[in-house]
Amino acid sequence: MASQTIKQNVEKALDEIRPFLQADGGDITLLDIVDDKHVHVRLEGACTACSVNQMTLSAGVETTIKKYAPQIESVVNVG
Repeated sequence: MASQTIKQNVEKALDEIRPFLQADGGDITLLDIVDDKHVHVRLEGACTACSVNQMTLSAGVETTIKKYAPQIESVVNVG
């Protein structure tokens, strides 16, 4: 899958997740995709200080991204 297609699929996944994060006063931004396998994001707003942001990242964000782009191996908050 081409890098541009992977980025578009990751953005679609983030668009699906974003309303839930925004409802809690947070947000998420795609920073980079390394080697078409590793997604770097920044959790923002209330998400930066949230005690469950690591769980949100792995259970919510990573799962949704892998649904749209199965070749992704990891999602990391580099905030």
